[in-house]
Amino acid sequence: MLTENQQGIIFMFFSVICFSTMDILVKFLSASYPIFQLVLFRGVFGLIPILFIIPKNRYKNLFYTSKIKLHSIRAIAGALAMIFLFLGLKYLPIADAIAISFAAPVFATIFSIIFLNEIVRIFRWIAIITGLVGVIIILKPGTDLFSFYAIYPILFCIGFGVISIAIKKLSSTEPDYLIALYFTIVLIFVGSISCFFEWETIKHKDLMMLILIGISGSLGNIFLTKSIRNAEVSKVTPIKYLSLIFATISGIFIFNEIPSLYTLSGSLLIVISTAIIIRREAIRKIQTTPLRQV
Repeated sequence: MLTENQQGIIFMFFSVICFSTMDILVKFLSASYPIFQLVLFRGVFGLIPILFIIPKNRYKNLFYTSKIKLHSIRAIAGALAMIFLFLGLKYLPIADAIAISFAAPVFATIFSIIFLNEIVRIFRWIAIITGLVGVIIILKPGTDLFSFYAIYPILFCIGFGVISIAIKKLSSTEPDYLIALYFTIVLIFVGSISCFFEWETIKHKDLMMLILIGISGSLGNIFLTKSIRNAEVSKVTPIKYLSLIFATISGIFIFNEIPSLYTLSGSLLIVISTAIIIRREAIRKIQTTPLRQV
């Protein structure tokens, strides 16, 4: 019989596989399809896994909530964050985009200070500074290697900060499926913009990959949530860092992208930073927002 922590580790591993699959597919298909079209497929087919986790007794009042404003903030921030992440995957080496996105808990901590009046002590301040330094190293400002497109995963991190605040306020009363459902509906609405302004005819060979973007992304969130529910966050988070390894490997073998020393060293600092933040939050029993919620 597996312990709760062991179950959580397994769920986190499946979450990493699903999110990595989505990231690779988005990177690959973004060369042929507009970002908003990819967002639409993420939303439409992301509904499928969610429908399986909705309790039968909730279908009659499926959308009922007393916190529609918070749901709207979480959903809109999530949709914008996803667009920025997809843009980052499109224009940057996949390892760079994913590495910068891992700095999201740093921004979530900053937002918690501003909006939730959380008290941050020396260790988390060190973690914040370390994470920001890691991001700067990957960005390579002031060099010929600097890319303006690096702003996209940073904007994702800012969006994640908003998501973090909203989820901390929602999770005390709102079920996970309802949070995911509102988010996915907004994704569909935002992605539908592509139908009117920019639409690429879908090739038969790409259809299954487009569908898989939605299913894998949604399953990634479900497995992530189950992992956090089943185990201590500090126990399962190290598994999440496999995403960086998968991004690096796919970059090398699929996209012919060799990670630079800047990316490797910056990633190391970001990993150390987020590990400190999550560990300190676990010690102080502060609710932690998982590393990925889009």
